[in-house]
Amino acid sequence: MINIKQVALGTLQQEAAAIDGLKAFIDDTFEAVVQLMGACAGRVVVTGIGKSAIIAQKIVATFNSTGTPALFMHAADAIHGDLGMIQEQDIVLCISKSGDSPEIKILVPLVRNFGNPLIAMVGNVNSYLAQSADYVLNTSVIKEACPNNLAPTTSTTAQLAMGDALAVCLIEVHGFTAEDFARFHPGGILGKKLYMRVGDLSKQHAVPKVLPNSNLHTVIVEISSKMLGITAVVDAAGNLQGAITDGDLRRMLEKDVSTAQVVASDIMSARPKCIQEQELAVNALEKMQQYDITQLLVLDGEIYKGIIHLHDLIREGII
Repeated sequence: MINIKQVALGTLQQEAAAIDGLKAFIDDTFEAVVQLMGACAGRVVVTGIGKSAIIAQKIVATFNSTGTPALFMHAADAIHGDLGMIQEQDIVLCISKSGDSPEIKILVPLVRNFGNPLIAMVGNVNSYLAQSADYVLNTSVIKEACPNNLAPTTSTTAQLAMGDALAVCLIEVHGFTAEDFARFHPGGILGKKLYMRVGDLSKQHAVPKVLPNSNLHTVIVEISSKMLGITAVVDAAGNLQGAITDGDLRRMLEKDVSTAQVVASDIMSARPKCIQEQELAVNALEKMQQYDITQLLVLDGEIYKGIIHLHDLIREGII
């Protein structure tokens, strides 16, 4: 009987070893390729055949999402018109395990005739592709994880990892920031984490506030009516002076004091936890977690703008 767990672990061990083996191939040629791509005024045209073509598509997607313009050209379709995708300032990256596939042997001379730089990501440095390329990225592996050593498994994992290494280096070369990433990923939860601002969420609430000399009745009504369990204390110009929570009210009532003369400034916390409205909403989450609280007062400079609550972040899927 097959030991499924053992087979699975063996597969992962072989693929992990293949990725570890790529360290030996991060050399001066790799550095030159990164510099060439980083300075490219056109696009990186990535091509391949079979499973390598699928890896090429993923690398293209990663490049495009991280600031390196790229497009995919299937090696078989290239010789039937798709070569028109290649423009004068483009770079061509050809991915192949063997480097000797019939389609690759047809494609390579055509690309060379265009005069574009040709980079080979190849598992056989003695292949036709490797010998014809300007630069060679070695992704050789000892064997496939497939028990017959046939199905592309370890080899495609190595190609994928090498593509990621290129993409991450290019992020550094281009100085690609989280803000840049957000521009290319506006959709879904990832997009929200990268572009949604504190002010986008706080504007959905009422804005509880009282003046420093507001009496206790006014404070209680404001907290109750706005249903956030808190009110800010602001001066006449809207500058934040402090905050009062329903917990502050309970603690005050537990004391032996006359409530008739109590005003907001007597019971407020003078240094409540705040955040600027232009900060990312995910930063609000980090601050709430840091102080083990569920809400923050939102400011524009020193001007009080509203409240952001943990429930806002949950509702938007940021947590």
